[in-house]
Amino acid sequence: MLFQYGSKLTTDKALLEDLIQELFLELWQKPPSQSLHSVKAYLLQALKFKLYKSFRKTSLISTDMKEEEYGFELSKETMLINKEDDDERIQKILTALAKLTPRQREVIYLKIYKGLSYEEVSNVMQLNYQVVRNLLYTALKAFKKLCTLLAMHFIFFQS
Repeated sequence: MLFQYGSKLTTDKALLEDLIQELFLELWQKPPSQSLHSVKAYLLQALKFKLYKSFRKTSLISTDMKEEEYGFELSKETMLINKEDDDERIQKILTALAKLTPRQREVIYLKIYKGLSYEEVSNVMQLNYQVVRNLLYTALKAFKKLCTLLAMHFIFFQS
C-alpha cells in the first residue's frame, strides 16, 4: 500500500524503500502520542510528508510547486467518475435547496454564500436579529434532512 502510493509520487524506488523503512523505524522508536482514527491515512500522510521533506532537502523540486506537479496523476477514467459524482452531488444540493421556502433560501444565500453577518442579514431581510438566527437554524436543519433523504432515495433506487 505505502509503496504503491509512494511510487506515484516518485520514481526513485531506492529512496522510497529507505523512507518507508525510516518511517516505520521512527514509529517503532516513538509511537504517535495522539489516538489515530485511521492508521492507513496516518501512514500515507506521514510517507507523503517524508517524501516532500526529502525532495526539499535534495532540491529535486522547488517548494512552491503545485501538488499536481509532483508526478501524481489520476487517470482520465477516474477524473470522469469524479466529475460525474460531483455533478450528482450538485444536483442533490440544488434539489434540496429548491424544496426550501423562499425565505429559507434567502437567509442561506445571504449568510453563507455572501458571508453577511446576522445584523446585515436582518437589515436586508427586514427581520429581527433573533428571527434571522432561528430562520437560518431551521433552514439548515431542513436542508440537512432533505439532503439525507435524497441520498437515501438515490441509494435505494440505484440498487
